[in-house]
Amino acid sequence: MKSRWTARLLAACTVLALALAAAGVSAETVIKLAHPNRNDAFDNTAGAMAIVFKNHVEVATEKRVRVEIFPEGQMGRDGDAVKLVRQGTIQSAISSVGGVAPLYPMLAVIDLPFAYSSVANAYDVFDGPFGHRLAEEIRRKAGLAVLGFGDPGGLFTITNSKRPIRQPEDMKGLKIRTMDLETHRTMIGSLGGTPVNVAWSDLYNALGTGAVDGQMNPVPIVRFARFDEVQRHLTLSNHLFLPYVWVMNAKFLDDLAPSDRAAVTNGARLAVVASRGLSRLIESSDRGLPPLAQRMEVHTLTPREAEAFRKVTQPAVRQAIERRFGAEGVEMLAAFERAIREERTP
Repeated sequence: MKSRWTARLLAACTVLALALAAAGVSAETVIKLAHPNRNDAFDNTAGAMAIVFKNHVEVATEKRVRVEIFPEGQMGRDGDAVKLVRQGTIQSAISSVGGVAPLYPMLAVIDLPFAYSSVANAYDVFDGPFGHRLAEEIRRKAGLAVLGFGDPGGLFTITNSKRPIRQPEDMKGLKIRTMDLETHRTMIGSLGGTPVNVAWSDLYNALGTGAVDGQMNPVPIVRFARFDEVQRHLTLSNHLFLPYVWVMNAKFLDDLAPSDRAAVTNGARLAVVASRGLSRLIESSDRGLPPLAQRMEVHTLTPREAEAFRKVTQPAVRQAIERRFGAEGVEMLAAFERAIREERTP
């Protein structure tokens, strides 16, 4: 008899333990967040975004929602991480435009070159009605909720080892590394340059050996990658702004309790602001333009010079977008340009 009651008691305890464990699991929600860089809030903007987000969400939800960060490409390249988000394997990823473009190719409309008056103008565009529309389109066509558009480093520059670039003719014959995006290749080709597809991991050596003459990236990335060691000329062209596109599995976001969902969206907004502040600080510090100016010949395009580049490159990129996306692409591009004019900071 005693052994029978003991067995029943053990069984009851086991059921109770499992019920409590299940309740604990259901009470805690985990967000697995991937990003491509070091998880250091002061080293890079993706790390800053992830850490600010984690802190806000966990405090605001009293750790009902816990954020696990997977930095330095632990979930694969950007495109791989974005696919994992879409599948629901992980919940969120901070990705480059290139990582989201395969699922939403019309991101190409933001590649219209020499369009922004300043980086503040770019922020306003992505925070305003156009950014909201773009997020809705990405959700509708790619099944990804967009939490925000972060700043990887600001507006793009052009570096090269051959000569100063002050006018479109100076680009002729230069082999310029671009992302594997048709719009970027079109822009360089329209200036008489040769677009070259080189993996990021191989780019430093390619620039050093002369296999490639130059590349395009924001100032902090030029400094971070030590391109000043293998490039002589830096042109502050400010011709592109390619934000981080921060995505989350749409169903996961929708299924959160309203208060937890608010914590996630508010945390993302705070994190995007942090990315922009850090980007500007890095650009102005010894990790940005000042040391580059000591090692490189730096030229800032004047408004007149920028207009000359604009007249050559924009028609070519517009044609590429129309050719690929038809009337829908033309209308989306028009909305993008309209937003730039309306949000332009004096």
